Amino acid sequence: MNVDPGGGILVEDVARAFGAVHAVRGASFVAAEGRVTGLVGPNGAGKTTLLLMLASLLAPDRGRIRIGGTDPVTDPSSARRVLGWMPDALGAWPSLTVRESIETTARLYDLGRDHARHRAEELIALVGLGDLAASPAKVLSRGQKQKLGLARALVHDPRVLLLDEPASGLDPLARVELRELLRRLAAEGRTILISSHVLSELEEVVDDTVFLVAGEVVPPPSPQARPWRIRTIGDPALPDDVDEAERVSGRVARALRIPRDAVGSDRGDLLVTFADERAAADGLAALVAGGFRVSAFAPAQSELEQSFLALGEGR
Repeated sequence: MNVDPGGGILVEDVARAFGAVHAVRGASFVAAEGRVTGLVGPNGAGKTTLLLMLASLLAPDRGRIRIGGTDPVTDPSSARRVLGWMPDALGAWPSLTVRESIETTARLYDLGRDHARHRAEELIALVGLGDLAASPAKVLSRGQKQKLGLARALVHDPRVLLLDEPASGLDPLARVELRELLRRLAAEGRTILISSHVLSELEEVVDDTVFLVAGEVVPPPSPQARPWRIRTIGDPALPDDVDEAERVSGRVARALRIPRDAVGSDRGDLLVTFADERAAADGLAALVAGGFRVSAFAPAQSELEQSFLALGEGR
């Protein structure tokens, strides 16, 4: 590979098997500083195994890993000083309060008592757990535990973050806040590698994507045609009157010069498949020229979701 990851993440020909099960097979990629990299793949692709090796909690059978220039296999202590690890499920001390849990984690990273207390207050405010600071971890919801897990991962101000399903259990507002926080952390020069099944959320925060299938890093699928959602005003796309709906769909088909049966519908909107963004832009121009007042025109499926589905089709 011969790539200098700097303060980022380097994975080169990394493999790990559990008996006859090859969880990761010769994976190679780079996650750069100052960027959020998404790790995407179906269940059983090896994502968690790969993250555990990066976190220095599992040794690879072969290959080379660098975390901020440090080898987590030969020097795990140094690697752990520069990385923050947030697993999918929080291993919390159930009887400790949120504040005590963060302070204890800080002390394990050799922060002084006063520094640990100050850092805990900073992180409680950062992740939005102020009202629960004095509550024991055992009473937290799934989403609240995720917030606590993120706070603990950040406690020693790491330059590299490994996040496994950080948005799991979060409400919509908390997910927006998480996206904003991750973008801010990346802007500070940190390297962030995030694994998530919430692809619509992931697409809004990542700069780069690593696709993992059957333990191997694969190139992103080639762009494919995808449906676009169209909504009009003044001439509703799908009124209650079926005949009128047919008439509108027919008008759209004529404006786009496509067969009538190529115009679908979903939840009051029309669906039309375009080969690419250029074709979609031409289609929008044709609709406007045809007298349609278009109020919404957007992909019905995100690019990342489309790529993920294409990965499944190729398996």
